[in-house]
Amino acid sequence: MESPKLTIRRSNDAAAQRLAGSGLHPLLARLWAARGITQADDIRLEWPAMLPPNTLTQNEHAAILLADAITAGKRMLIVADYDCDGATACAVGLRALRSMGAIVDFLVPNRFETGYGLSEAVVDLALVHKAGRPDLLITVDNGIASVEGVAAANRHGLGVVVTDHHLPGQTLPDALAIVNPNQPGCDFPSKNLAGVGVIFYLMIALRAELRRRNVFTQATAPKLEALADLVALGTVADVVKLDSNNRLLVTRGLDRMRRGLMQPGIRALFAVSARDPQAASGFDLGFALGPRINAAGRLADMGLGIRCLTTDDDMEALELARELDTINRERRQIESVMKEQALSATENVEAGQVGASVCVMHPEWHQGVVGLVASRLKERFFRPTLAFAPAGDDELRGSGRSIPDVHLRDVLDLVSKRHPGLIRKFGGHAMAAGLTLGRDDFERFAPAFEQAVIEMTGRKSFEPVIETDGSLETGYANAQVAGLLAQEVWGAGFAAPLFLDEFRIRNQKLVGDKHLKLVLERGSQRFDAIWFGRTDSLPERIQAAYRLEQNVWNGMVSVQLVLEHAQAA
Repeated sequence: MESPKLTIRRSNDAAAQRLAGSGLHPLLARLWAARGITQADDIRLEWPAMLPPNTLTQNEHAAILLADAITAGKRMLIVADYDCDGATACAVGLRALRSMGAIVDFLVPNRFETGYGLSEAVVDLALVHKAGRPDLLITVDNGIASVEGVAAANRHGLGVVVTDHHLPGQTLPDALAIVNPNQPGCDFPSKNLAGVGVIFYLMIALRAELRRRNVFTQATAPKLEALADLVALGTVADVVKLDSNNRLLVTRGLDRMRRGLMQPGIRALFAVSARDPQAASGFDLGFALGPRINAAGRLADMGLGIRCLTTDDDMEALELARELDTINRERRQIESVMKEQALSATENVEAGQVGASVCVMHPEWHQGVVGLVASRLKERFFRPTLAFAPAGDDELRGSGRSIPDVHLRDVLDLVSKRHPGLIRKFGGHAMAAGLTLGRDDFERFAPAFEQAVIEMTGRKSFEPVIETDGSLETGYANAQVAGLLAQEVWGAGFAAPLFLDEFRIRNQKLVGDKHLKLVLERGSQRFDAIWFGRTDSLPERIQAAYRLEQNVWNGMVSVQLVLEHAQAA
């Protein structure tokens, strides 16, 4: 990949002054203003500032349906998705519904047998579920594309309430209610709710409906904020844009974790990943807890992850978390082998022979891990990337990751229009998508995908860009400020601070054969620094894009710079 271009975010000095005037730390004021926050009201991340549940289309209607079902003693079955968002959404639904008197169980499709979402095969499984034939199906993090599945449920006399956040297709399923901020006509201000956020909103509306029916008083109603840890985990793990409402949800969840208030399964996941919940961060959720839940859906049965998140028994939670940790280590080994194979298959990309996209397939790959391979290749080559593995006798299952310039789902939609029948199924977002091809259609699909990317963007190559926050004021380059930044919620659409400065290198050495450890000098200040995954030495003077982190060693807290990129100054 060519060297990235280093840019500096556009500042908004007037907004930064307003925010600082309201009591926000001056550095945070500058950083938040550069990310589009202009008013002190926008930084209120307490529960009263949450967007009202009644503004989410059909949310109150769905709540009435669920309240009626609870009152009538009907059986409900949650149909979950097999990723971390789906697992946390299922756990929120189960815990909340049971606390409100519902008879409810769950079913999670096996990605290798029934595929994604509420398919006709999943309806057949629901009819013979171990908890008894349900009266009502509730989808979480899926369902908006399940037109045939909902029709099958209707034929069998099962009602369906869809809760989802994915983009809808041309036809909506004929469900009793659809709660999805991205459905046509929904004016909910945050289109970025994760699946777990959508079901959380429905549970709040259901509690309000049951209060209206005098089932609960204000004092006796379940405390749904106790589920904020699950909401935070699913939101971060699904890499949805952290708009102000999502940042509020994640902040409230992290706050509970730091205070020791969390589900036993979340506490156990912190333990097996050797992370400290008192210092819980979005990084922990996205890179330690989330992957361990996801591993179950990729390689085994997501029921394991859901049981971990729903048990109230600390010992059982720890046992399940250890199982998830073992599966995650296995996932890393498989991914590592697949990544090497994928890189060798795409060596011609580096030679500039392929322009706009990367599309790889291997007959021995594991379909549960292709999304991670696509993600790694996208990072390396900065192109929209699809990776495929065999799925059954006659299909290939693909997973894709994209870059900011390319809306992946729209590209797949264009391929499906240009080449009818080539893609059997597809769905997803701007940055991630999944699809199914016929076993022999890869050779036809790869050039069609490449052409669609070029047609939609007008470009045959893409320049990687690293966006920074410019120079860090010398007075803020310390451990205290690093701790302050670590307390905030950063992530997709609200990037963690990355500073850009020139340094003289006073010392550099390789540690563990794979990381470059440095001593850097700027003016009269010296810093310890590290560049993870870098093995080549650097020139004496560098321009570096870096993060500020606390380094704790023998009880002493110091500041460390974590380099993301550096080049000769």
